[in-house]
Amino acid sequence: MFETTKTQAQTIVDEGLKDYMLKVYNFMAGGLAVTALAAFLCLNTPLIRIFFSVNAAGQVSMSALGWLILFAPLIMVFAFSWVLNRGTTQQIQMVFWGFSAVMGLSLTPTLLAYTGASVARIFLITAAMFGSMSIYGYTTKKDLTSMGSFMIMGVWGIVIASIVNIFLASPGLSYAISILAVIAFTALTAYDTQKIRQIYMSYDDGDTLTRKAIAGALELYLDFINMFLALLRLFGDRR
Repeated sequence: MFETTKTQAQTIVDEGLKDYMLKVYNFMAGGLAVTALAAFLCLNTPLIRIFFSVNAAGQVSMSALGWLILFAPLIMVFAFSWVLNRGTTQQIQMVFWGFSAVMGLSLTPTLLAYTGASVARIFLITAAMFGSMSIYGYTTKKDLTSMGSFMIMGVWGIVIASIVNIFLASPGLSYAISILAVIAFTALTAYDTQKIRQIYMSYDDGDTLTRKAIAGALELYLDFINMFLALLRLFGDRR
């Protein structure tokens, strides 16, 4: 009798966990779709003239709004943390979709530097790498906490090195940063997936689960975007 009850409870938890993780991936996929749509519209409509200008040599210059859009995703990430703790579920979703759209606009200068075919190819490679590492993070019994903590420190090192390289403009350092970024965000994909799974609680109400799902989707979204950009810098074909 006890074993039957235990099995039934485990089945309920498993079904709830599956639905929760599906919600996380759906939000993440939706965010990527919004980002792709925003980037496409900016690249292929007069909208680009509001933020950026491209001369005959293909060089991109930015207006004041362009600079604002470039740094807006960083600001919105911090805003998301505040809204996650204090806002309603609807407000959290609005910030997430808004962040995804602004990210697409901010990627425009980078995407302009590469051919459309190489962008598509790198996107598919990123999707394959992300998918395999996320599955590993979901299924592994190994605790990835120590690895994740180390990789988070590595990301801060990458950020600092990237800022330094703005002034040094060293191709070698840029190449090394991209390699380290691929390694760090590939590993973080597995770590974040495991962490997102572990914070699921079967007794959470619908509002709490949605908040957790959106927060988890943002973490995986950022892993994907950063991995994609690093791979693009390494293997993308410039125009």
